Amino acid sequence: MPLKDVSLKVLEQTLKELGDDAIAQHSQRFFKTGKGEYAEGDRFLGIRVPVLRKLAKRYRKLPMAAVNRLLTSEFHEERQLALFLLVARFQSSGEADRQKLYYLYLKHTAFINNWDLVDGSAEHIVGAYLFNRDRKPLYSLVRSDDLWERRIAILSTYHFIKRNDFADALKIFEMVLADKEDLIHKAAGWMLREIGKRDIEAEEIFLKKHYHKMPRTMLRYAIEKFPEEKRQAYLKKTV
Repeated sequence: MPLKDVSLKVLEQTLKELGDDAIAQHSQRFFKTGKGEYAEGDRFLGIRVPVLRKLAKRYRKLPMAAVNRLLTSEFHEERQLALFLLVARFQSSGEADRQKLYYLYLKHTAFINNWDLVDGSAEHIVGAYLFNRDRKPLYSLVRSDDLWERRIAILSTYHFIKRNDFADALKIFEMVLADKEDLIHKAAGWMLREIGKRDIEAEEIFLKKHYHKMPRTMLRYAIEKFPEEKRQAYLKKTV
C-alpha cells in the first residue's frame, strides 16, 4: 500500500478514536445543523479544536491528495483539520504553491461551510494571497448567493485590516448592508470593530454615514467596545 494511503488511513482512524458522542451532539446543536438551519445535515465526530490543531502539526506533511480527501469529508472536524493544514502549508510555501493553494481553496468553498471553517482560514489564504494583488475576486465572492462565500469575502479583509488597509473592507461592508443573513451582519460588524481598534476615525466615518440603515446586529458588533454613552447614542440614532 502506498505510504500516502497508510498516512491517511491512520489519521482517519485516529480521528474516529478521538471522537466523543456527547461533544458531537453539542456541536450539532451549537453549529445549527437542524432542519432549515444554516448548517443543516452537517455531521460531527466530537473533537475539540485544540486537539485538531495538535494533529495538524503532527500531520503537517500529509500529501495534498490526502488533504483534499479530508477537505471534502462529510465530517466537520475532518474539513477543519484540512483547513488548518492548508493554512500552515500556505504560510510556509513559495509564490507558485501559494497560488495553487489559493485556487484550491476557492474551488472547495462548498465544503468551507460554517463560520468557524471560514473564520479560521479565509484571512490566511484568500486575504494573504490577494493582499498585493487585484482584489476583484473578493467582490465576486461578496455578490455570491452562497452565505459562506460572502462571509469568506468579509473575513478575508481581516488580513488587510491588520495591516491598516481599510479601503476594500469598507467597500465590501457597504455591499452587505442589505444582506438578509445575521451571520453576515455579525462578520461585518466584527471587522468594523477591528478597524476601530486601529483607526477609530475611519470606523466612525463609516458609521455616521450608514448607522441609520445598518442591520442592528452589525451595528451592535461594530460599537461593542465604545464608551457606553456613545454606544447608546448610536443605538438610539442620536449621534
